[in-house]
Amino acid sequence: MTPILKWQGKVYLFLIFFISLITFVVGDGFSIPSLKDWVFVYFLVAAVLLLSYFSVHLPPKDNSFSMDSAIYLAVMFLYGISLALKVLLISILVEFLYKRKMAWWKHLFNLSMYSLMIAGAFYSFLYFGGQIGEIKTDYLFPYMVSLLVYFLINISLIFMFFVFLERVYKGAFNFGVLFEAMVSYCVTLILSLVLAILLDKERYFGLFLFTVLVIILSVVFRKFIVLYELVSNRANKDHLTGLYNHGFFKEALKEQFSDCKLLKQPLTLAFLDLDDFKKYNDRNGHLQGDRLLTFFGKLLQKAVGGTNFTVARYGGEEFAILMPNTTKEDAYAFLNRLRKEVNDTYFEGVEHIPYRCLSFSCGIAEMEKDMYESEELIHRADQALYYAKAQGKNNVQLYDKHNMCLDEIKFKQDLEALEQQVKFFLSKDVYTYRHSKRVFKYALEFGSRLDELTDHERQTLILGALIHDIGKIEVPRDILNKRGKLEKHEWEIIKKHVTWGREIVAAEKRFDDLLPLVELHHERYDGKGYPYGLKGEEIPKLARILCIIDSFDAMTTERPYQPTKTFEEALEEIERCAGTQFDPVYAAKFIAFVREHYLPLAEMQQLN
Repeated sequence: MTPILKWQGKVYLFLIFFISLITFVVGDGFSIPSLKDWVFVYFLVAAVLLLSYFSVHLPPKDNSFSMDSAIYLAVMFLYGISLALKVLLISILVEFLYKRKMAWWKHLFNLSMYSLMIAGAFYSFLYFGGQIGEIKTDYLFPYMVSLLVYFLINISLIFMFFVFLERVYKGAFNFGVLFEAMVSYCVTLILSLVLAILLDKERYFGLFLFTVLVIILSVVFRKFIVLYELVSNRANKDHLTGLYNHGFFKEALKEQFSDCKLLKQPLTLAFLDLDDFKKYNDRNGHLQGDRLLTFFGKLLQKAVGGTNFTVARYGGEEFAILMPNTTKEDAYAFLNRLRKEVNDTYFEGVEHIPYRCLSFSCGIAEMEKDMYESEELIHRADQALYYAKAQGKNNVQLYDKHNMCLDEIKFKQDLEALEQQVKFFLSKDVYTYRHSKRVFKYALEFGSRLDELTDHERQTLILGALIHDIGKIEVPRDILNKRGKLEKHEWEIIKKHVTWGREIVAAEKRFDDLLPLVELHHERYDGKGYPYGLKGEEIPKLARILCIIDSFDAMTTERPYQPTKTFEEALEEIERCAGTQFDPVYAAKFIAFVREHYLPLAEMQQLN
């Protein structure tokens, strides 16, 4: 879809167009050459258009670059800026005539940008001792400088244009992207010098030979890309349904999750599970069951046609649809409509299963700003799917934390299981065991007073508080119990406990909700924490709350490497660090909670 050009973009466009007009006047780009020169210009224009069409494609990401810049540079090196600008102008005009569907401002932008790139490269070439009319292979410095200027002007103009379109995001111009662009421009410089030498020796035949060689390269690389995609598809596609497989989907989700988070765009994930597939298989046989999976896969593929959705077979009879730039409400409307269409689509044998029609259950989850990895989105969509099946199947459910509450029996079972894990500290580090129990107690009491938390969130906070330091089981005993300040390398080992803890807790799928608390309770609100340097609301809410509770207990209990603070001193520290280390909202609530429920008791103990 062509982006809408806002007024800022139009101002920027006409500004660089005005500068390019000056370039044409100063560079004599509007002068009328002789008839002989016109013929050569037309041949050059034809070559530019051909090479623009036959771009060179490179695997693995099918990046491509056009060799038209090689022609502009070669012409500039041999004949000067005037002829290069004429070739550019006529090429853009011809392109405008046969690419009528392309937005007018894109043609204008290309003309302006290339003219400024050519002018910048030309004058820098002259400034650093380059001479027009011959190629001096013994002194390549001016050529390299002109290419660098050509490249920098290109990058700068495009970057500014995206700024005005408001489409620039963190990481858009990272080192990897710039390096790839620079490599392609270096290839362009080499080929421009080759072309200039050919033009100098045999003007028309040299141009013909260069164009044919580049076209052959383009065709060969396109064939290579086709073969690469064929092999890639075999690795990425499910052989039964023809949809993407589990592995490809997980990689696509990670990439989309990262992009949508940076761009602050919605991203929705849906899990679909064919209802009563086992019963269908048992009655009709596995071969017919495979035919049903293939049939359903084709239905899904047809349903997402014309969209940017990615559909995959996630495993067994479970399918996944990844929907970038889509809210959960739009996804719900789309999938509920699809569910009804599937109900009305007959497939042999479905009349013998409970609903007597083809049906699926579906769970939907949308990425939220406090999510820090794609696994959280998968977990929520999975929970919503289980809820849909619990509601009687053949329905679509949005993830709602109010509906995903753990029952009390399961909560107690999980609590007992985690307490057994924490007891390992009794033989290694009694302090960490007692610290974990105190943080658990604070979380239990403070969480019960936070009305904005659901029951599920309260239970998650309590369980996460109990197990948050489990990774310290991997830290050597001499570091855990060291008296005095830790050395730098020892501190680096201590910091790893959050990732070690994540690995331990992730071993059991039922504790997936606890992973953010275990891994992120040392992130800081100002982005200076670890392990990822997340900032503000990028940090999950419960991890922000746990950070405050954990820090409070660490400050108010005796530790071998730091002095103990009173409750009042610790609260003053939390208040001072609100907005930097701690979430200011929950810091204020925790301070009020401690002042109300713990300070009176602490003062009484001091009096006694």
